Amino acid sequence: MLRMLKERLEAGASAEEEVSALFSKINKSRLNAYNVLSEEAALERAREYDRSPWGGLLAGVPIAIKSSISTKGIETNCSSRILTGYIPPYDATVIERLKEEGAIIIGKTNMDEFAMGTSTETSCFGPTKNPWDADRVPGGSSGGSAAAVAAGEAPCALGSDTGGSIRCPASFCGIVGLKPTYGLVSRYGLVSYANSLEQIGPLTLSVEDAALVLDVIAGHDPRDSTSARSEGGYFARIEGGVDGLTLGVPQEYFGEGVDPLVEKAVWDAISKLEGLGASWKKVSLPHTRYALAAYYIIAMSEASSNLARFDGLRYGLRLGADQDWHTTFSDIRAAGFGPEVKRRILLGTYALSAGYYGRYYLKALKVRTLIKQDFERALSAGGADLLVTPTMPFPAFRIGERIEDPLSLYMADVFTVPINLAGVPAISVPCGFADGLPIGLQIIGRHFDEAAVLRAAKAYEGATPYHEAVPKEVV
Repeated sequence: MLRMLKERLEAGASAEEEVSALFSKINKSRLNAYNVLSEEAALERAREYDRSPWGGLLAGVPIAIKSSISTKGIETNCSSRILTGYIPPYDATVIERLKEEGAIIIGKTNMDEFAMGTSTETSCFGPTKNPWDADRVPGGSSGGSAAAVAAGEAPCALGSDTGGSIRCPASFCGIVGLKPTYGLVSRYGLVSYANSLEQIGPLTLSVEDAALVLDVIAGHDPRDSTSARSEGGYFARIEGGVDGLTLGVPQEYFGEGVDPLVEKAVWDAISKLEGLGASWKKVSLPHTRYALAAYYIIAMSEASSNLARFDGLRYGLRLGADQDWHTTFSDIRAAGFGPEVKRRILLGTYALSAGYYGRYYLKALKVRTLIKQDFERALSAGGADLLVTPTMPFPAFRIGERIEDPLSLYMADVFTVPINLAGVPAISVPCGFADGLPIGLQIIGRHFDEAAVLRAAKAYEGATPYHEAVPKEVV
């Protein structure tokens, strides 16, 4: 775990040996969790630390970064052919903050192309495999980050979450994944898919580690107009338990479409939290049934706009001699984008086109407001302090099982996308197994109340053994 590694380094352990051991695992691994490694630079940075140790919350600690977060001097390709070879000239704000606190970047992790997916199968580098069963997906889109952490190929990683892309792979890989409140973490330097929905967050082996990384990356950034100020001190406030808290259990998150083993594990978790002093009551989020439709219209519309810049002229792929502008532009995008990205650009462009804007996009924005109001009402004074649900309706599915059926993949996001539409924080923590595959418990809080979410997650984790289980695909 990150915290234990930090303590070893503070006690005099060699950062170079720790980083070398990670690269040894990565180079032997068959998970395909990384698509770019920064081995020489990371080892040199580790040697510098050994020669003259520096301070900081993550001093000497290696970290993996999702391929959609800009890293100066390290390829940032979003797992897309159109950006292969693109090396940013600057660091994202979260990377600047990690470096200021002494972290060492070891590489960029595989992901669904431009974060569009639930399985990390749409990457141009091939699918990442789940450490618990190499025939199954690790979840997406931050599947490489989750698989790397679960398999011990990184002590922690950053991902981004647009509709569940941190919590889904955390659930499928049996680790902790936190999506912060929209605005808590700067998005400057994150390659945008749907900028009104996405947030950067940590994937770790424990809740304490997630709180520590959040302390580093949260906070106001004048370069991101949606950025908010942070109270900070999440790690310091992680103790305290759930005694006296009221948990809301949304009735719409149980029943049809949910694996019975997942449902049982989550109810067992609620009973465990009750045994720790919390009470629970049923609540309703009545517009949940419209969340998937609204989410995909908004996300695809924003994607069609955000990805317009990738034309091979300003960024990325080139295809030999240029022809006229229209032909060159079309040929590069046809060759550079994969099928799922093209599908979402086409659908988003259609939703924004003249005559359909009000019918689809505007209506989706109105539904988004209703969903946000559902969460605010359920979490208002006198209601619940936190909401508790399954993270995913089922455990990890087999590679190739759903990739030819986009609607089936979109349906997998049914419990995660409402949180992004509402902008509230949520964490996934391991809460059991179904036929040897991890199950995730999702704890949802009020806007900017990450402290309560982390406190409840820590209390649950401390009372259960699931976070200590080790997958079989560990080198």
